[in-house]
Amino acid sequence: MADTARTLSEETRSRIEAAAFRRLLAHLNQTRPDVQNIDLMILAGFCRNCLADWYRDAASAEGAPLDKEAAREAVYGMPFAQWKAAHQKEATPEQLAAFAAAQEKHADS
Repeated sequence: MADTARTLSEETRSRIEAAAFRRLLAHLNQTRPDVQNIDLMILAGFCRNCLADWYRDAASAEGAPLDKEAAREAVYGMPFAQWKAAHQKEATPEQLAAFAAAQEKHADS
């Protein structure tokens, strides 16, 4: 099976990656909007905002620059302020401590 992945055309690979990215966004934004960005950062080292930054970087590399808000809207599926009001909770002291510990761990590696 791994051999098949290596023989895909660039166009097919790009379509597959785009579909997987769209599915990830749908999962994060529709299926699991309860998962807070800080928790994603603690566990995975990235969050929805990171995805938006990567999306913006990729757009710029393709000659289609986006501003921060446009990239976030592409990732969140709505304006970020609207998402934040609907889904984002204030970080707890425990989350902030875990985030700080995760940042220290990543700085040491």
